[in-house]
Amino acid sequence: MAWPHDVAGTGGGAGAEYMIAESGTRRSVIRIIAGEFKGRRLKTPTGRTVRPTADRVRESWFSILQGAVPGARVLDLFAGSGALGFEALSRGAVSVDFVEKHAASLAIIRDNAATLNVADQVTIHRTDAIRFAERLQPGAYDVAFADPPYATDDVTRLVALFRTTPFARVFSIEHSIGRVIEGGDTRRYGDTALTFLESPLPSPTVPYRPLPSSP
Repeated sequence: MAWPHDVAGTGGGAGAEYMIAESGTRRSVIRIIAGEFKGRRLKTPTGRTVRPTADRVRESWFSILQGAVPGARVLDLFAGSGALGFEALSRGAVSVDFVEKHAASLAIIRDNAATLNVADQVTIHRTDAIRFAERLQPGAYDVAFADPPYATDDVTRLVALFRTTPFARVFSIEHSIGRVIEGGDTRRYGDTALTFLESPLPSPTVPYRPLPSSP
């Protein structure tokens, strides 16, 4: 399937992120872009190694997915602050499983879930994302996100796992533009790329909604 072109702006607005210097660290303040929780702030972990997805990239990501999110069971691998999963909930997803192994990020996800009052729609897994994905069955989720560290080979491993066991109807992954994923629909934003992969399996919970083709 040809995914639609994104219609995101170039930044700012409700989804804006900004960095605040604080005792030698960087704190990113993220706001939800659209939906029920539009404009609500999300906490993020602090530290120089934190790399939250830029607001324009997140906005484009969800613009491309369009109707795949409402009613979906969502998986957020390498969840970080949970920004992708919470954005999905805001746009109508019924549940999100967050997978993260770092204690600081896990605490942030719990705080954000409590702030948005969505704890009953959230399951948090403290484990390695690759190991979690290895245990999944085909069609376990409707939509899956992943934002692994750029410097690792986790992108390649996750794509290989998905092609062997398509654990979601749609799997989208953020990676550096220097990494090529064959057979996917890749969009580029500066030094960041998003690749979208689809499963041939139908979703048991969300009716298939064809997306408009790219012009």
